[in-house]
Amino acid sequence: MTRPREIVVVVDDDASVRRGLERLLRSMGYAVETFASARAFVDRGDYDRAACLVLAVRRPGLSGLDLQQALVDSGDDVPIVVITGHSDVPMAVQAMRAGAVDFIAKPFEDDVLLAAIRAATARPRRGRRGYADGG
Repeated sequence: MTRPREIVVVVDDDASVRRGLERLLRSMGYAVETFASARAFVDRGDYDRAACLVLAVRRPGLSGLDLQQALVDSGDDVPIVVITGHSDVPMAVQAMRAGAVDFIAKPFEDDVLLAAIRAATARPRRGRRGYADGG
Protein backbone atom coordinates (compact mmCIF):
# COMPACT_ATOMS: atom_id res chain seq x y z
CA MET A 1 0.00 0.00 0.00
CA THR A 2 1.39 3.41 -0.90
CA ARG A 3 1.29 6.21 1.62
CA PRO A 4 -0.58 9.32 0.47
CA ARG A 5 1.63 12.33 -0.07
CA GLU A 6 1.64 14.83 2.74
CA ILE A 7 -0.22 18.01 1.87
CA VAL A 8 1.48 21.26 2.73
CA VAL A 9 -0.84 24.26 2.66
CA VAL A 10 0.71 27.64 1.84
CA VAL A 11 -1.19 30.81 2.80
CA ASP A 12 0.47 33.98 1.48
CA ASP A 13 -0.97 37.01 -0.31
CA ASP A 14 2.06 37.29 -2.60
CA ALA A 15 1.40 35.25 -5.76
CA SER A 16 5.10 34.93 -6.59
CA VAL A 17 5.83 33.53 -3.11
CA ARG A 18 2.98 31.04 -3.46
CA ARG A 19 4.20 29.90 -6.89
CA GLY A 20 7.81 29.60 -5.74
CA LEU A 21 6.93 27.64 -2.63
CA GLU A 22 4.59 25.41 -4.58
CA ARG A 23 7.35 24.55 -7.08
CA LEU A 24 9.88 23.94 -4.31
CA LEU A 25 7.59 21.75 -2.24
CA ARG A 26 6.34 19.73 -5.23
CA SER A 27 9.95 19.09 -6.23
CA MET A 28 10.46 17.59 -2.77
CA GLY A 29 7.49 15.24 -3.16
CA TYR A 30 4.84 17.15 -1.21
CA ALA A 31 1.34 17.74 -2.44
CA VAL A 32 0.66 21.46 -2.17
CA GLU A 33 -2.41 23.63 -1.87
CA THR A 34 -2.07 27.41 -1.93
CA PHE A 35 -4.35 30.19 -0.74
CA ALA A 36 -4.05 33.94 -1.25
CA SER A 37 -5.67 34.70 2.10
CA ALA A 38 -6.47 33.21 5.47
CA ARG A 39 -10.14 33.76 4.65
CA ALA A 40 -9.86 31.59 1.51
CA PHE A 41 -8.26 28.84 3.59
CA VAL A 42 -10.99 29.12 6.24
CA ASP A 43 -13.71 29.04 3.56
CA ARG A 44 -12.21 25.85 2.13
CA GLY A 45 -12.82 24.17 5.47
CA ASP A 46 -11.00 20.84 4.95
CA TYR A 47 -8.30 21.14 7.59
CA ASP A 48 -7.74 17.44 8.19
CA ARG A 49 -5.90 17.09 4.90
CA ALA A 50 -3.12 19.49 5.85
CA ALA A 51 0.01 17.90 7.28
CA CYS A 52 1.50 21.37 7.70
CA LEU A 53 0.45 24.96 7.23
CA VAL A 54 3.01 27.49 5.95
CA LEU A 55 1.50 30.76 7.02
CA ALA A 56 2.51 34.32 6.17
CA VAL A 57 1.85 36.63 9.09
CA ARG A 58 0.79 40.01 7.76
CA ARG A 59 -1.99 40.09 5.23
CA PRO A 60 -5.09 42.16 4.71
CA GLY A 61 -8.11 40.91 6.65
CA LEU A 62 -7.62 37.91 8.89
CA SER A 63 -3.93 37.92 9.84
CA GLY A 64 -1.78 34.83 9.97
CA LEU A 65 -1.48 35.06 13.74
CA ASP A 66 -5.27 35.47 14.01
CA LEU A 67 -5.74 32.32 11.92
CA GLN A 68 -3.20 30.45 14.01
CA GLN A 69 -4.99 31.44 17.22
CA ALA A 70 -8.40 30.51 15.79
CA LEU A 71 -7.10 27.05 14.87
CA VAL A 72 -5.64 26.63 18.35
CA ASP A 73 -8.90 27.81 19.96
CA SER A 74 -10.90 25.34 17.85
CA GLY A 75 -8.73 22.45 18.99
CA ASP A 76 -7.03 21.86 15.65
CA ASP A 77 -3.33 21.35 16.16
CA VAL A 78 -2.19 21.47 12.54
CA PRO A 79 1.56 22.14 12.65
CA ILE A 80 2.31 25.69 11.53
CA VAL A 81 5.47 27.20 10.09
CA VAL A 82 5.26 30.99 10.13
CA ILE A 83 7.01 32.99 7.42
CA THR A 84 7.21 36.76 7.42
CA GLY A 85 8.92 39.67 5.78
CA HIS A 86 8.14 42.01 8.66
CA SER A 87 9.01 40.32 11.92
CA ASP A 88 9.62 41.56 15.40
CA VAL A 89 10.32 39.80 18.67
CA PRO A 90 6.78 40.10 20.14
CA MET A 91 5.32 38.64 16.94
CA ALA A 92 7.74 35.71 17.02
CA VAL A 93 7.03 35.08 20.69
CA GLN A 94 3.27 35.14 20.05
CA ALA A 95 3.57 32.64 17.19
CA MET A 96 5.83 30.28 19.11
CA ARG A 97 3.70 30.42 22.28
CA ALA A 98 0.69 29.49 20.17
CA GLY A 99 2.58 26.41 19.02
CA ALA A 100 4.29 27.32 15.75
CA VAL A 101 6.95 24.81 14.78
CA ASP A 102 9.17 27.60 13.48
CA PHE A 103 9.18 31.32 12.74
CA ILE A 104 11.19 32.17 9.63
CA ALA A 105 12.03 35.66 8.35
CA LYS A 106 11.97 36.33 4.60
CA PRO A 107 14.11 36.02 2.63
CA PHE A 108 15.06 32.53 3.73
CA GLU A 109 17.08 29.66 2.33
CA ASP A 110 15.06 26.77 0.90
CA ASP A 111 16.82 24.33 3.24
CA VAL A 112 15.70 26.29 6.30
CA LEU A 113 12.05 26.15 5.27
CA LEU A 114 12.27 22.51 4.21
CA ALA A 115 13.78 21.53 7.57
CA ALA A 116 10.94 23.31 9.37
CA ILE A 117 8.34 21.58 7.18
CA ARG A 118 9.95 18.17 7.80
CA ALA A 119 9.80 18.85 11.55
CA ALA A 120 6.18 19.97 11.26
CA THR A 121 5.00 16.99 9.23
CA ALA A 122 6.73 14.63 11.67
CA ARG A 123 4.62 15.97 14.55
CA PRO A 124 1.69 13.79 15.55
CA ARG A 125 -1.65 15.58 15.64
CA ARG A 126 -4.17 15.16 18.47
CA GLY A 127 -7.32 16.81 17.19
CA ARG A 128 -8.34 17.51 13.64
CA ARG A 129 -11.49 19.51 14.11
CA GLY A 130 -10.91 22.61 12.05
CA TYR A 131 -11.80 26.22 12.38
CA ALA A 132 -15.52 25.85 12.89
CA ASP A 133 -16.93 29.35 13.05
CA GLY A 134 -14.99 30.80 10.12
CA GLY A 135 -13.97 33.85 11.73
